[in-house]
Amino acid sequence: MSSSSTVLEDGSRLSWADRTLFRFETVLTLLGGIVILLLVFLASVNVLGRWLFDLPINGYVDWVEQAMAFFAFLGIAYTQRMGGHIRMDMLVGHLKGRLLWLSEFISVLLMLGVTLVLIYGSYLHFYRAFQIGDSSLDIDLPTWPAKLVVPVALSILALRLMLQIWGYLRAVKQGDDEPIAVPLIEDAATVAAKEAEAVMGSLTEEEAK
Repeated sequence: MSSSSTVLEDGSRLSWADRTLFRFETVLTLLGGIVILLLVFLASVNVLGRWLFDLPINGYVDWVEQAMAFFAFLGIAYTQRMGGHIRMDMLVGHLKGRLLWLSEFISVLLMLGVTLVLIYGSYLHFYRAFQIGDSSLDIDLPTWPAKLVVPVALSILALRLMLQIWGYLRAVKQGDDEPIAVPLIEDAATVAAKEAEAVMGSLTEEEAK
């Protein structure tokens, strides 16, 4: 399932850390959206230039290849915080209480382990490209900035996973039904109701205009 889940807050240090990191994740996601917008503009200029003046943008493919890393990775931690990554929760959705939070804790712990390995490998890949001066084939665009985005974005994801591990451990210890700083598991009916509410809200705003 993939959807935006509810994340609860309170006055604890965990919630403060969650909100602080979330503000930074939101900025990174916004930057990724801006990159997509710029790519749309670049593609439009490239098509019109080729069609009207037979003058396509030089190195268009190189720019697109470098930009893909930005919009693909900058929002990864934000999506994890909102519970928006695709997951199979047919089994987990039937668990309750401490057993549910324990299973989530184990899952996030495994994700953190994989993420740390990816950070190490992607950093080595960036450092190698930086050392040898690796560049694109067409206009010799340096590739290291795009390759640096990957370990940086994954490092932010690792911080998010650590906060969620903290949240799940706290939930296991206290037996909370609705823990803070973690995306809550919602059934299909709740998700559908939220999506319908969002659609109806958009339609209402349009009618008001």
